[in-house]
Amino acid sequence: MSIIIRIPPPLRKFTNGAESVETAAGNLAELFNGLDEKYPGIKQALCAADGTPQRFVNIYVNDEDIRFLGGVKYAFQDGDEILLVPAIAGGIPLRVS
Repeated sequence: MSIIIRIPPPLRKFTNGAESVETAAGNLAELFNGLDEKYPGIKQALCAADGTPQRFVNIYVNDEDIRFLGGVKYAFQDGDEILLVPAIAGGIPLRVS
């Protein structure tokens, strides 16, 4: 089985600039562990100590939010394309006059 993980620019510092990674992970735990073996430190950016995804990381499987597919219980299928999207926040507050 083979799945593709798309790595967005904010996470590419962990993957030495790689835009995508191919893996045989069957679920999120295997995905996080496999990524961390190949790219140490990325797991901390993606999931909490208990292995659940960080609340500010959105995960899409074939353009569908994984939360609607069963969340951490979802079993990846051959050919799935995974997109990891860390939330972006910040900016300058508006001045109210």
